[in-house]
Amino acid sequence: MKSAIAGCGSIAQVHSQVLTNWVNTRLTGAVDIDVPKVKAFADTWHTRAYSSLEDMLRQEKPDVLHICTPHVLHVPMAEYALTRGIHVFMEKPPAISPEQFRQLKEVVQSTDARLGFCYQNRFNPSVREAKRLLSSQKTGRILGARGIVTWHRDALYYTESTWRGRLSTEGGGALINQSIHTLDLLQYLLGKPLSVEASMTNHHLKNVIEVEDTLEAYIQFEGSETVNASFYATTAYCADVPPLIEIVCEHMTLRIEDLELTLFYPDGRREKPILEHDKALGKSYWGTGHRDCITTFYRALQEGKPFELELPTMEDSIWLMLGTYASARENRVVELGLT
Repeated sequence: MKSAIAGCGSIAQVHSQVLTNWVNTRLTGAVDIDVPKVKAFADTWHTRAYSSLEDMLRQEKPDVLHICTPHVLHVPMAEYALTRGIHVFMEKPPAISPEQFRQLKEVVQSTDARLGFCYQNRFNPSVREAKRLLSSQKTGRILGARGIVTWHRDALYYTESTWRGRLSTEGGGALINQSIHTLDLLQYLLGKPLSVEASMTNHHLKNVIEVEDTLEAYIQFEGSETVNASFYATTAYCADVPPLIEIVCEHMTLRIEDLELTLFYPDGRREKPILEHDKALGKSYWGTGHRDCITTFYRALQEGKPFELELPTMEDSIWLMLGTYASARENRVVELGLT
């Protein structure tokens, strides 16, 4: 197989590590409008540099395109590749608006090319073990949950970028960029979201960014009895603290903090399962799942089998993210079953 990468920032370095070391493919091209950046990237990974996606796809004819570009380009680039029969592996977010997501769905339904999403934290061993326990019913009924992300992003993080901090290009802030994986994991572990009520604000970078630095949400999930979850994300904290997901159940409470899972029992006991994991290929808070996520996608392509992070399985998570923004912007409860 042949692969190509669009966007040559830090996350593309992680994709390249996996493609060159653990996947049976050749990285034949990379594209970025920043010519010095793409040339340096191509030199590092021994591939060819392009400044035009169209030129790269026409000349290299890759089997798979990895999209690691600014958010606003994800859907148009995916559409361009998919309609030409090229499989796509896309970094988050899948879309920055309901209109973009509906456009993406139409494209996927009209082609045999495959689209996979990089929600790599679903492959973290702590998350896998929590999912196994919840599915085994050892935990008893889920009573409630919370997800918390407290990180730090200063003005320079935005001003040194041409696209961050702008609604038209980033689509949002603390939710869609920094805490989308935590929101996704709540949905993955709790099931189908029914409604969301949210609010957001910008506390510490007024007159610097257009997007939120803080967002909170109250989410209802489907169950034998409705399950309520609280979600809080901010980039106005003084440090990057491991995100926390806590699920309170009848027989135990599960707490996930990055790669660690702790089980709390009603009698006061606590247990921390020993979980093996790969070394992180990038920033620690990206988790260790990139290798498994990407290699699983390629294995699914080669064997003609479903990939667990394709559009049908990710739709609830995507609508939850988009619905959370709609609720915060329109000051209303969003019923997700109606989207």
